[in-house]
Amino acid sequence: MSKPRVLISDKMDPNAARIFEENGCDVDVITGETPEQLIARIGDYDGLAIRSSTRVTKEILDAATNLKVIGRAGIGVDNVDIPYASSKGVVVMNTPFGNSITTAEHAIALMMALARQIPEANAQTQAGLWPKNGFMGVEVTGKTLGLIGAGNIGSIVASRAQGLKMKVIAFDPFLSAERAIEMGIEKVELEQLLARADFITLHTPLTAETKNILSKENLAKTKKGVRIVNCARGGLIDEAALREMLDSGHVAGAALDVFAVEPAKENVLFGAPNFICTPHLGASTTEAQVNVALQVAEQLSDYLVNGGVTNALNMPSLSAEEAPKLKPYMALAEKLGSLVGQLAHGNLTRIGIEVEGHAATLNIKPITGAVLAGLMRRYSDTVNMVNAPFIAKERGMEVREIRTEREGAYNTLIRIKVDTEQGERTVAGTLFGKNQPRLVDIFGIGIEADLDGHMLYISNEDAPGFIGRVGSILGEAGINIGTFHLGRRNAGGEAVLLLSVDQAIPEIVLKTICDTQGVRTVKALSF
Repeated sequence: MSKPRVLISDKMDPNAARIFEENGCDVDVITGETPEQLIARIGDYDGLAIRSSTRVTKEILDAATNLKVIGRAGIGVDNVDIPYASSKGVVVMNTPFGNSITTAEHAIALMMALARQIPEANAQTQAGLWPKNGFMGVEVTGKTLGLIGAGNIGSIVASRAQGLKMKVIAFDPFLSAERAIEMGIEKVELEQLLARADFITLHTPLTAETKNILSKENLAKTKKGVRIVNCARGGLIDEAALREMLDSGHVAGAALDVFAVEPAKENVLFGAPNFICTPHLGASTTEAQVNVALQVAEQLSDYLVNGGVTNALNMPSLSAEEAPKLKPYMALAEKLGSLVGQLAHGNLTRIGIEVEGHAATLNIKPITGAVLAGLMRRYSDTVNMVNAPFIAKERGMEVREIRTEREGAYNTLIRIKVDTEQGERTVAGTLFGKNQPRLVDIFGIGIEADLDGHMLYISNEDAPGFIGRVGSILGEAGINIGTFHLGRRNAGGEAVLLLSVDQAIPEIVLKTICDTQGVRTVKALSF
């Protein structure tokens, strides 16, 4: 088996290449290429490691016929078309923790520079003016710091600010009350933060919900004399409105490391009073650049070699420790999803994925992804766990996940329910022996069967001699039966026959079986 091939297309610490090689990947370091050169090259690679220079566009993704994963050495992935990567089945990862301390420290540094007007004082002093009485700063001790976003970087800023004896409040819809108590901060609504904070720092990604979160309207709600720091993403602040507030003195100072348009060669904020800026230096320390390079190499090689998924932005995380435990469940889930996809008629609007017993103690997200991957193959041959949820959403499918930790007839079970034009349809499966996937229920009829290779599904009226008639038809067509499995709802009622065969069954044979007395449904299956 050949090793996965990885391309490092941006400059990063040379130890990243060493880690790829040690972890079982072949790696090429080719930086500074034009988009056209990358398009010509990318088809040879399974993985792509980048920083901020390489822009992964639709054109590059279309050319990346073997690409499985993109890793960004850093947090921001503005340079990757994530929706299109998802539709192509490519995992996109970032490294959110490698530069967290560095970015948090930069925010604190800018806050202190604002408080004491250090950049302008430095400039005037070096110009020979000695402006000792021209700058009146403020202490941060006892002041209220308002965090917009209290995740990884925000929590580090909070800790550092508490060391400076500041009171910390935070607006973050994802911050639990328990976590706020653990951090020693007060969770507030945005309007409360704007009204109370002496300093505001932003630590949130740029999304539809956070774009211009400090809008003209919200800036007007801030406390007079507030100082604002943004080391997160450009676009979180209405820059024109901030300029007006700086000019009027309502905002006493602002420090930005990021801008809506970068590189920011021109900006409405340049020249504003008490305005400090840096050229996106939040992650620019030697330690951070080494950390993110090593981290991206570990993550990509772990995915390509072991199937571990860490810090993925478009699929559930799956650690290298979890992967072996979940692998048989994901195999079962994919087969069940494929079975439903092949048997269900018409458009599927809703799917329920239930895990029971031991399965309910596991990470359900990869199981859901595997079910959808199997199910969505009815629409496309290039579906995997990455693009299956994307396709399901695109088709308006509602996905529900249900856990039941109690054991039923089996100590572990995955059940799939779908709403079809014929009503609700259910299939269920478990693991037998050495974690072998096995079907145990199909549309409410108990039946135990392996789902593998070419198979034939028949729904019929339970009657004597039926199995023999089907066997004769297949025998006359030269089709060998591997295994057969029977189940029925009740004596004389609906029955199910599931056969494994050694080859694909021709349409003419399927039609002959369909015309046999008592047959309701015939479907050739493939796994």
